[in-house]
Amino acid sequence: QVQLVESGGGLVQAGGSLRVACVASGVTLSSYNMGWFRQAPGKEREFVAAISWSGGSTYSADSVKGRFTISRDNAKNTVYLQMNSLKPEDTAVYYCAAGRGFVYSISGYQLWGQGTQVTVGS
Repeated sequence: QVQLVESGGGLVQAGGSLRVACVASGVTLSSYNMGWFRQAPGKEREFVAAISWSGGSTYSADSVKGRFTISRDNAKNTVYLQMNSLKPEDTAVYYCAAGRGFVYSISGYQLWGQGTQVTVGS
């Protein structure tokens, strides 16, 4: 059974840090681009960051540039999102995804996790 499972979400105060992780089972992530998306209540799911299958290229939304860093460990079949200088507007459910399409688009990903809640208090 193919699964992506996110972990590491939680409650943090503004200015704090969190690292969320996405572990895959039933699939080898090394041939996929990996992305993180987020969805806040009442809003559409939006792109946060992505990393190419080799790890050689990374992509970030303007809203998180300089604060969030995506990385991957193919040996552990895991992708990470390090989030620093968190703001209340970063509050959302964070989803990881694996795909072989356009990294900025939801449609570029074929596999999705269930999400992990990140809440940033003011």
